[in-house]
Amino acid sequence: MKAQEEINFNRIAKAISYIKANFKTQPGLEEIAEKVNLSPFHFQRLFSEWAGTTPKRFLQYISIGYAKEMLKENQSLFDTALETGLSGTSRLHDLFVNIEGMTPGEYKNGGENLYINYSFAESPFGNIIVASTSKGICHIAFYDDENSALANLQRQFPAARYQQILDKEQQNALYIFSHDWSKLHQIKLHLKGTDFQLKVWEALLKIPMGRLATYGSIAKQLQNPNASRAVGTAIGDNPVAFLIPCHRVIQSSGALGGYHWGVNRKTAMIGWEAAKTNV
Repeated sequence: MKAQEEINFNRIAKAISYIKANFKTQPGLEEIAEKVNLSPFHFQRLFSEWAGTTPKRFLQYISIGYAKEMLKENQSLFDTALETGLSGTSRLHDLFVNIEGMTPGEYKNGGENLYINYSFAESPFGNIIVASTSKGICHIAFYDDENSALANLQRQFPAARYQQILDKEQQNALYIFSHDWSKLHQIKLHLKGTDFQLKVWEALLKIPMGRLATYGSIAKQLQNPNASRAVGTAIGDNPVAFLIPCHRVIQSSGALGGYHWGVNRKTAMIGWEAAKTNV
């Protein structure tokens, strides 16, 4: 590692340690930058390059991780907000909505009062489980064992009510496997994710069938060219297989890269779509 790179690495490591140790006081950009002897502007840019996110966003991730643990221990929303260093429940609410895509109350009750329909189906690439709420598709995954597939779905919202039924939302989603993507706009999605994840998944939906993109090109599209690694993580967390086409993203070298449901399946998907668009 070059001398300047080592200095920068040590500065960011020190900043991360400081944020972790002091998140309850919610330190600002100027305070953290001062601890590593950088101007706020330079520190913001350097931190984003090395960590793939901003100092503020990293602080939010640390804060929400602590808040989630408190809520799991049945602490009140008010006590959780104060213990996390937030001024009140309204800031805790904003933090959860921005990072988790749900309110702290919804997180705490594990999806209570949420009704989820699910069904099992076959696809050209293996068996899938597809699930939906009244708002739209919330989950599609490939599976080898039905019981394990259902258990994985239920872990996301342990307090939700489930019933095995094929509804209209699921039928519209399954239509994609046997027809083209011209009716994609008719499919509604109900996704839970951070603001960054939602932006990545939205970008994936814009990749045309039969075409490929790179992690770097997605990052540039989001105006964050140094966030390729963060983009890759968000793609790996995609809750709706195939419909949100994370299989269309490859490495800049041309290598396929990883895939949550197996590289062989990713290869088959890319080839299948290429054949359909070249007909």
